[in-house]
Amino acid sequence: MSDQVKHECGIVLVRLLKPLEYYLAKYGSTIYGLQKLHLMMQKQHNRGQDGAGIAGIKFDLKPGSKYIDLNRSNSSTPIKDIFSKAYEPFHELKEKNPSRLNDVNWLKENLEFTGELFIGHLRYGTFGKNDISSLHPFVRANNWMTRNLVLAGNFNMTNVDELFNKLVELGQYPVETSDTITVLEKIGHFLDEENERIYQRFRSRGMSKREISLQIAREMDVQRILQESSQNWDGGYVITGMLGHGDAFVLRDPSGIRPAYYYADEEVVVATSERPPIQTALGVDVSAIKEIKPGYALIIKKDGSWKEMKCSIPMERKSCSFERIYFSRGTDSEIYHERKSLGRLLVPQILDEIDHNLRDTVFSYIPNTASVAFRGLVQELNRYCLQVKKERILALGSDITEEKLNEIFDIRLRAEDIAVKDMKLRTFITQDSQRDDLVAHIYDVTYGVIRKGIDTLVVVDDSIVRGTTLRNSIIRILDRLSPKHIVIASSAPQIRYPDCYGIDMAKLSDFVAFRATMELLKETHQEHVINEVYNKCKAQENLPKEMMVNHVKEIYKPFTAKQISERIARMVTSPEIRAKVSVVYQSIENLHQAIPHHTGDWYFTGNYPTPGGNKVVNRSFINFIEGRDERAY
Repeated sequence: MSDQVKHECGIVLVRLLKPLEYYLAKYGSTIYGLQKLHLMMQKQHNRGQDGAGIAGIKFDLKPGSKYIDLNRSNSSTPIKDIFSKAYEPFHELKEKNPSRLNDVNWLKENLEFTGELFIGHLRYGTFGKNDISSLHPFVRANNWMTRNLVLAGNFNMTNVDELFNKLVELGQYPVETSDTITVLEKIGHFLDEENERIYQRFRSRGMSKREISLQIAREMDVQRILQESSQNWDGGYVITGMLGHGDAFVLRDPSGIRPAYYYADEEVVVATSERPPIQTALGVDVSAIKEIKPGYALIIKKDGSWKEMKCSIPMERKSCSFERIYFSRGTDSEIYHERKSLGRLLVPQILDEIDHNLRDTVFSYIPNTASVAFRGLVQELNRYCLQVKKERILALGSDITEEKLNEIFDIRLRAEDIAVKDMKLRTFITQDSQRDDLVAHIYDVTYGVIRKGIDTLVVVDDSIVRGTTLRNSIIRILDRLSPKHIVIASSAPQIRYPDCYGIDMAKLSDFVAFRATMELLKETHQEHVINEVYNKCKAQENLPKEMMVNHVKEIYKPFTAKQISERIARMVTSPEIRAKVSVVYQSIENLHQAIPHHTGDWYFTGNYPTPGGNKVVNRSFINFIEGRDERAY
């Protein structure tokens, strides 16, 4: 994505199923769980560069011993920092008393993160501050082991105000209104109720309080807690949690908006936001990794038993398509092929845009994340070239000459590396004119490849959000090569609607497609459409979210996607650009053809998977019209 957009967080859960001595004997490590947590977090670093945190629980320590460990960092290298701190005592012990490294019981009593259960979190902050207090995991502490709750998640709730009021109705007095604290306290409330329910049952049988504590740990119904807690939640979420006595869970939203995968064998149960980290960390085949079903939770009990259990009624599956286009790492086997398909399916539109003139066209991509889509594009164009050659040879019949064959065989694809990002260039200058000059040189270009004034340059991008990087940097850079025509081809459709499920795309004004459409309405004297949509949004402003309709769709109805693309091309072309500039977008139909099992396309269609989405998009439009530069949730 040429425009930088913050997106989803990442989660990791590791539950060791054997005694720690087992991992020492088999793998030569008493911190096997911590090491696997580290590797899987590192392999998901794309999901969180604002901060990171880890937490661990040690089983069966004597009273008075610290059994919950927590470490968080919001530095520029958060994963490195938290694990350097976690490993440091082991390095010191190796130097001073190495024999202790094989004493599992001593390690559990004396060093942090030497337990059996771990969770890790990678934060991409889309809202709020980025200080330590905002980082996951969060701990809801209690002297009763079974009332302790450690929570981390990849989520965003659209109805935080409603959920806050529910907590007040339950008798709580929350000190924050963030969705993280709201979720923590909601689960915590029903955790307390579950404790009380079991306590009263065994108290009536005459058991001692100490005996009852053991019974609570055994009989805790995590499914019931999550079922009751998640009522009224509206959002996309994967929430992982640990209870102080050792139960753990990973809960997924009913529409499957946010991704979650797990693997289990006789040694370990792990869960992550992406599949490749599990494959890498544990060396298992992708077929052994399961996806947590929408509306279900993976629940792991203290005794090591585990099961996927339904916690809410599954809705129509709307897994996020942007995960597949851009956000998740392309090393996932399915995602890799899906991205290639996105590039392949762009070919007919691009051929039309260049009048099928391959001889005078050079193909490339920018940024690096578009390389897989570009590869799919190249493969399809090569197939097209072969088909053209075959047809022309057959058309010659008996009139074949060496000269004509050479002319046909000269039809080939011209694919080049045109732009390479200069990672060392930093734009610290604050004066606008000087800073813009640096931004315009953030990529190095390959000279001598484009024939000035003759060649068309087609550049593949994986998605175009705001268009500012295109206008201020990329097109200026490409124009330096003096092509006749620049075509920017997006492997994603036009982004028209805000996200409200954890991606930092919350304002309609951010989207170049929205701004272009608003300009078209004014240019074609259809301002009445803007007023009508505003009035409709205002009319339902105080309705329950379940009764709201996405009226913002009406903004786009007067125009075709091609008309909007043409207006976008004008917007991203600054006056000094000499080349003709065109913008080509993927179609919605091709998006679903390339990614058939992840149909969450609300960014492009406005078809939100939850009622809260309609509430957010209407509020975002009202904010835009009223000049409020604020988030809609």
